[in-house]
Amino acid sequence: MGKIRITSYGHSCFKISTESGAVILDPYEDGKVPGLVLPENLEADAVYCSHQHADHNAAHLVRLSGKGEPFKVSFLTVPHDHHGGSRRGMNRITFLQAEGICIAHLGDLGRLPTDEEYESLRKADIVMLPCAGYFTISSEEAWEVIQQLKKPSLKILMHFRDGKRGYEVQEDIRDIMKVIPGVKRLPVSELEIDPDRIPHSVVTLEPAV
Repeated sequence: MGKIRITSYGHSCFKISTESGAVILDPYEDGKVPGLVLPENLEADAVYCSHQHADHNAAHLVRLSGKGEPFKVSFLTVPHDHHGGSRRGMNRITFLQAEGICIAHLGDLGRLPTDEEYESLRKADIVMLPCAGYFTISSEEAWEVIQQLKKPSLKILMHFRDGKRGYEVQEDIRDIMKVIPGVKRLPVSELEIDPDRIPHSVVTLEPAV
């Protein structure tokens, strides 16, 4: 199997690349996430947005190759809030099958998963999850989710504030790390993952510029 490259652009935006192609998840509009701007000329074979808020749905900023979807993809719809979606609407969890493993991007998950939803999440080898509260689950809830994902897997934290990057109402990553133990703050924007050797850890990435 080939390797998987994960590139972070901050907030909840990532690019997943393999020899088969590339997809971008949750690109944000210019000026919609404090302290962050997407690089120009982003290109991929497909774009997936968890919901239609401007900090997640800027698919028009990504140039499509025209090759079509490179990975098998499926979705799970969950509420964006603790009130069944009545406050913020619904959110879509995206599952990608790439190089024999499952990658789950939780978007703006707004409440703890149900038992049935956990069953789907436990199949993932790499999970990108929000953790800063207000718009999404909080750090305490994110830690509960992480503890439920007992399968050895890589957890990448997203949708948090880091100093001047992110929204003031969000928890800062330094406070989040007091709740979620063992978080590794990697000083890189990109990870290259061997599907046969997925690290069992919780990490953050720096936004690519």
